[in-house]
Amino acid sequence: MMASGLRGKISVERMCRLAGVSRAGYYRHWQVTAPRREDVGLRDALQRLALAEPHYGYRRIGVLLRREGWRANHKRVLRLMREDNLLCLRKAPFVPMTTDARHDWCIVPNLARGLQLTDIDQLWVADITYVHLAEEFAFLAIVLDAFSRKVIGWAIATHLKAELAIEALDNAIAVRRPAPGSVIHHSDRGVQYACADYAARLASHDIQPSMSRTGNPYDNAKAERFMRTLKQEEVDGQAYRDIDDARTRIGEFIEAVYNRQRLHSALDYLSPDAYETSLMQLRQKTIHSRENCY
Repeated sequence: MMASGLRGKISVERMCRLAGVSRAGYYRHWQVTAPRREDVGLRDALQRLALAEPHYGYRRIGVLLRREGWRANHKRVLRLMREDNLLCLRKAPFVPMTTDARHDWCIVPNLARGLQLTDIDQLWVADITYVHLAEEFAFLAIVLDAFSRKVIGWAIATHLKAELAIEALDNAIAVRRPAPGSVIHHSDRGVQYACADYAARLASHDIQPSMSRTGNPYDNAKAERFMRTLKQEEVDGQAYRDIDDARTRIGEFIEAVYNRQRLHSALDYLSPDAYETSLMQLRQKTIHSRENCY
């Protein structure tokens, strides 16, 4: 066996002979010090990752550690993070209402319930949340692909008119250009989604509307989950000067952090962009294999 620092140059046996120590003594020392050095190195890597991603829990941090070559199961990562006070930041408890379902517009059935998704652009989910500014509130509307969890359209304004939700929808349509009749659009029963202008925009692109059941937040859970992530990892603790500042910083979080970098346990710990790329590569490989069969 070669000494770890001099691998390929000197064997343990020769090193021990030159140093005047026994091989057994060397291995006893190694068994004491090597695990300690490994533990220190793991803690350093864990602290670096936890500080870089302060909203990641122990499971996501564990995935990042394993990608760097460290061997540590989730129980060890949790123990070390707890000992070093590195557990992720928590969200603020207050969440105001942004949905007004008291209106006379048409309520459509829930088409998303029980739907088995197999690809992107089959189900889009939409929602609206509030954002604190220095002197007023702003409101963020998003459209998210339910299969890849990618935010494909968003808009922010200081009002809750239907134009806000329509702008987010228009952005999603411009980015994805879905085939007619291929997409179901699911939302809550808010007036912004039920009004005639929004329904007409969906109909003009042959997108089927779907709405949640009364008082059931689980019907739109994926959109709600994104809003929770946004609040935890970007909005909470921030001080946006005005609507332009909020638009810039929230837009950077959505496009550069959430879509491109943030790991999702439901996506095999890939980001939405990376997951969609892997789907495209798999689809191309399947097509190529079929062509080679003929």
